[in-house]
Formats: sequence, structure tokens, C-alpha cells
Amino acid sequence: MKLTKSEEQLMNIIWEKETAFMKDILEAAPEPKPAATTVATLLKRMVDKGFVGFNTYGNSREYYPLVKKSDYFSKHIKGLIKSYFNNSASQFASFFTAEANLSKDELEDLKRIVDEQLKDKK
Repeated sequence: MKLTKSEEQLMNIIWEKETAFMKDILEAAPEPKPAATTVATLLKRMVDKGFVGFNTYGNSREYYPLVKKSDYFSKHIKGLIKSYFNNSASQFASFFTAEANLSKDELEDLKRIVDEQLKDKK
């Protein structure tokens, strides 16, 4: 399952806060602030999709993530690589490094990360 852009925006707030009531989500939402009814609808869909759970306290719900941010984005990136880069991480890396306009320092950082991963694979 994937999140829509609007759901991802709310999910990022919930991941950041770890637990959040509706008022917390509304306060953290960027301008223009969405209507409370819109947020409630999005939260219900996210609960139905299995991304968010909640605890009920009287008339209030405290929402919390059921999916780790790293797990969600890892699956998202793997799907992107499969769909657009023939399931080739090297094609993705080639495209990314060519199109992202990275500085020499950023490329050196990426090289260092790859070198560390290679060292760990031995």
C-alpha cells in the first residue's frame, strides 16, 4: 500500500511526533492549514491502510505510526527502482548522480558511503 501526498504529509508529522492528537497534527501542518474534517478523513484512510493506529481517550484519539519511516521509504525506493530503472540499483545511482546536480563534496560523501558498505560486505 502507498500513501497519497496528503497522507504522507500527515504521516511525516506523526513519525516526527511519535504520537499525536488531532490538534497536534493541525498545529504542525503547513500553511494553508487543512480543515479538521479533511485531516479526519485522511487519518481514517491511513488507519484503514494499516499505517496508523490510535488510542481513544474519551472523545479524543491519539494517533501513532504502525509503520516505521525507514521501512516505508525503503519499500518506496525499491518500487521506484523496479518500476523505472529495470530493477537495477546501479541504473538508479547513475541517473541520480547525473541528474541531482551534486557537488564534488556530495559525490565524495556518496563514494565514502559506498566504500563503507563494500567494506561491511567482505
